[in-house]
Amino acid sequence: MNAKVNITNRAGASFPVRRMNFDFNNVPEYWMNGSVGLTHFMTALSALFPAGEKFFIDSVRAVRNHPAIKENQELQKEISAFIGQEAMHTQEHVGFNAAAQRYGHDVDTLDKHTDTVIQTARKVFAFVGKPFGITQEMVDLTATTALEHFTATIASQLLTNQNIQELMQDETMKTMWLWHAIEENEHKAVAYDVFEGVFGKGLKSYLLRTSSLLAAMLTLFFVQNYFLLRLLRQDQQLNFSSIKSIYEYAYSPSKGIITGMGKEMLMYFKPSFHPNDLDTVSLLETWKAKLGFKAF
Repeated sequence: MNAKVNITNRAGASFPVRRMNFDFNNVPEYWMNGSVGLTHFMTALSALFPAGEKFFIDSVRAVRNHPAIKENQELQKEISAFIGQEAMHTQEHVGFNAAAQRYGHDVDTLDKHTDTVIQTARKVFAFVGKPFGITQEMVDLTATTALEHFTATIASQLLTNQNIQELMQDETMKTMWLWHAIEENEHKAVAYDVFEGVFGKGLKSYLLRTSSLLAAMLTLFFVQNYFLLRLLRQDQQLNFSSIKSIYEYAYSPSKGIITGMGKEMLMYFKPSFHPNDLDTVSLLETWKAKLGFKAF
């Protein structure tokens, strides 16, 4: 594993913060099975994370002192660890994105576009929701809760889909994505618990969180695919072969990473849903042992 791991117990939470410090200097340009299309698919996904993770941190931090959860010491510990993990994800994706930039792939511009989309969307939804008593904090937190469900679900696919794991032939990149996937599932309930603690479990909260998921997924689909097509076009690789490999990787009915997410994504619409309904404890223990993470 091409990383120096430093594990800390952030305020006594149920999961640790791991500082990985990956070295991306020797990562091949097309590290995903030598495939241009698959590598750019993952790069387009990575381009979403620095601004996205910062948004998640800001959204949770903005309400952590709300009277409804301020004295909940266990949740406050989880929030601190959540912020720590997301900050580390930001750091490592910034590092990888810089490595891709050095190969001539304009990820810096995509990162800026991500931030523009986030800031524009959150302001528009707050404006639309204002007559219904929906505040900016509500918009931000519900979007974070929805997107955290997406990241935990795609992370589960990375940890369970052997076809995807085999395509990740570079050990640094494979470890980076698997580490990120583990931690997304470790903290998958934090934003949701903050949301329920602050805004409750009533009909308004249900409609807010489910409509937010629909809006977030629609936005994410178009933005990530725009990034992907832009990377392929700039690399002069926007062709049938690249599109075919991306389809098989992402949307194939039998082994696609996106199609494989369907059942878990739909569970979000259950009125009684909670992220921990999707039990990944044994899965995470297996992968932490494989990656050599010390027991916590």
